Amino acid sequence: MELPEGMAGRLADEHPYPRAFLTVSGAHLYGFPSRDSDVDLRGVHLLPLEEIVGLETGRETVGWTWDHAGVEADVVTHDLVKFCRMLLRPNGYVLEQLVSPLVIASSPLHRQMLALVPRLVTSRHAHHYLGFARNQWRLHEKTGRLKPALYTFRVLLTGIHLMRSGEVQADLGRLAPEYGPSWIPDLIEAKRAAEHGALPPGAPGAERLAAEVTALAARLEEERDRSPLPDRPAAHAALHDLVVEARLAGRTS
Repeated sequence: MELPEGMAGRLADEHPYPRAFLTVSGAHLYGFPSRDSDVDLRGVHLLPLEEIVGLETGRETVGWTWDHAGVEADVVTHDLVKFCRMLLRPNGYVLEQLVSPLVIASSPLHRQMLALVPRLVTSRHAHHYLGFARNQWRLHEKTGRLKPALYTFRVLLTGIHLMRSGEVQADLGRLAPEYGPSWIPDLIEAKRAAEHGALPPGAPGAERLAAEVTALAARLEEERDRSPLPDRPAAHAALHDLVVEARLAGRTS
């Protein structure tokens, strides 16, 4: 994915720290961006040693938004230590950011982190996706909007695929043919036409949608229970060594 002209330059000029990586998340990663979707940029930065050991500590999280020629850019990066702690929690959201194929900037440190991904995936990631799905489905029931309904299906199918294969796949368009109901592509097309629209004409009714969400959540729990994935990440020591090396070097390369 190419960013709108000048967006990467502004980010480089205004971000206060060197970055290990920057990827695109959100609707672009999930396979259903609309014409007016935000560009969600996520990544890892590296605090200099003096802002860790001194009295004046640096910013663990850096984030800001701006309007870039009519496109809203939303940037959030976490310091390496904070990001690694979230990876070990485990947190599917940051795992998706790390492995996103929509890479804006990378580094040797990023590649080292990617090499550890197979040892970070656990059966406990199902808990993250089940919780995210519940929250998004409540939002859909409250608002009737299409976007949280699609997010609900996206996270459930991502979780099912992860439990079955150990692979992180966040693109709903890729997941739906194998795991989802046949009408998911129609909802994706409707979302691409309108970021904050309602369910399109001809979409399944509320009862059918709710039944499908319940069935997929149950399937995710079943896949979790029989998954060969470990209960806890095996990369804790390796991540520790990676952080120490990066801290002492004070750089991302």
